[in-house]
Amino acid sequence: MKLKFSFFTKISAFWIFLFLLGACASKGDIVYYQNIDRMTTQKNANSYEIKIQPDDLLSIIVSAEDLEIALPFNLRSVSVVSQSRQNSARGEETMQSYLVDSNGYIDFPILGKLKVGGLTRTEILNMFHTKIGVYIKNPIINLRIVNFKISVQGEVASPGSYSVNTERVTLIEALAMAKDLTIYGKRNNILIIREVDGAKTYNRVDITKADFINSPFYYLTQNDVVYVEPNKNKINGAAIGPNTGVLISITSLVITLITLIVTTSN
Repeated sequence: MKLKFSFFTKISAFWIFLFLLGACASKGDIVYYQNIDRMTTQKNANSYEIKIQPDDLLSIIVSAEDLEIALPFNLRSVSVVSQSRQNSARGEETMQSYLVDSNGYIDFPILGKLKVGGLTRTEILNMFHTKIGVYIKNPIINLRIVNFKISVQGEVASPGSYSVNTERVTLIEALAMAKDLTIYGKRNNILIIREVDGAKTYNRVDITKADFINSPFYYLTQNDVVYVEPNKNKINGAAIGPNTGVLISITSLVITLITLIVTTSN
């Protein structure tokens, strides 16, 4: 009986040791912005602007002191009929949007086809002020992306696609939308998939080091995909199986029973 007790004790100790070893994580793997105190202040954050891409939906509204003069430069509102809970039809007015085609063009009233793909919002507004300024004195132009969204996948608390009302969102804001990384998320190797000039690019970001704030991937662009890899602990846990903790508990219970039996027999 004593030999069996010794055998089970060693096996249990071995498994518990492996479990605890795999569960250990250093501060360097978890904490964000670890070297932020050594960074210099950057003053060019407000200069960031995204560029318009194919398949973007643009809302462009032209106005002026004389509203009648601006009307030809605006798409007409369309009526959308929706069904209410009482099964009654209800009409709503909605402004049409411009779809950027695969070559980066939109078809604009009066002005015809315009190349907007690859341009920033400021560059497009300057172009419109120049072209519409021929017809209207001091035109007022409002431009925004209607379908700006990002996707967050992997080891985050709430993965999914998120619509963004502004045209500037940071990686940290995107992770916050997904309710942050889980404890199993790999913080030093976050993947950002981005389309640049029609080609997919794959970029890695380490958010444990604060200098990523100055990288080209601190600000996200429309349709970016953020993927958080599982760390070694999660991968090892998946390989061993989700019932590892249960097995350790059962093993501990068996050892306790054997201990009681041995103590009673002695």
